[in-house]
Amino acid sequence: MRILLWHVHGSWTTAFVRGPHTYLVPVTPDRGPDGLGRARTFDWPDSVVEVPPERLRDEDVDVVVLQRPHELALVDRWLGRRPPLVYLEHNAPHGEVPDTRHPAADIPGVTLVHVTHFNRLMWDDRGVPVTVVEHGIVDPGPRWTGELPHAAVVVNEPVRRGRTTGTDLLPAFADAAPLDVFGMRTEGLAGHLGLSPDRCRSHELTQAGLHGAMARRRVYVHPVRWTSLGLSLLEAMHLGMPVVALATTEVTEAVPPGAGVVSNRVDVLTDAVRDFVADPAHARRTGERARAAALARYGLSRFLDDWERLLKEVTR
Repeated sequence: MRILLWHVHGSWTTAFVRGPHTYLVPVTPDRGPDGLGRARTFDWPDSVVEVPPERLRDEDVDVVVLQRPHELALVDRWLGRRPPLVYLEHNAPHGEVPDTRHPAADIPGVTLVHVTHFNRLMWDDRGVPVTVVEHGIVDPGPRWTGELPHAAVVVNEPVRRGRTTGTDLLPAFADAAPLDVFGMRTEGLAGHLGLSPDRCRSHELTQAGLHGAMARRRVYVHPVRWTSLGLSLLEAMHLGMPVVALATTEVTEAVPPGAGVVSNRVDVLTDAVRDFVADPAHARRTGERARAAALARYGLSRFLDDWERLLKEVTR
């Protein structure tokens, strides 16, 4: 098939484009939000093809994967027609959560796809056809060494996003172990939190560099209060890292017993960080179980098979 989608979520797209299709990605001269084109920090295959908007009317498009409400208007304007539509929802709802109507509920003929069962539960889809295709991860391999007695955290824009990403909890974790915080716009985080640089360091790396750096840290910490299911958590598990995470959204499904410590008690989580830092053998055993669990549920082949079935159904 020839699939049109926008470059919105680089990590998710990295798995999706490993399928057997051609993936058309809009590109504009300014490479703005509606025309980012191919990723520069992720490894995408040659089957991902950049297409300027003015050329899309001449392209054969079998299905469109929408990810943001305004993209339907771009389809109408740039293609001049509506191929079969899938609306992929990456996020949990915000605002009046039990009653938050999903924008796809107003699109005729669309199929709504959530990435977690939690998200499906929380969004009000108003009867639109809906399914769940859980995340899949391009396996980075069992790379954990844990040689640094630090905790890794991956979050983008932690200062702006604040309590949503658990930024206010980081000082408690920094008291348990030095933190290495990876992600976009993490600079200045230590000062914002009143932490010394030896307790909280910021890093912005490519995905390939990120995996190697994470794997050198003893434990992965996921302090996010409200999001979908962070792909960085699943990537840490694939690396063989023990994980310590808030028991929010889909985390309790993703991290089974023995693969890490999941709780909504900050004291339980900080004690777990101290235990992993103090006992590398315990961290290794837990990380091995985390990797096995992630491969079983969030492996790439299962993800691509699920999408293949769905795409055949919507284009039949």
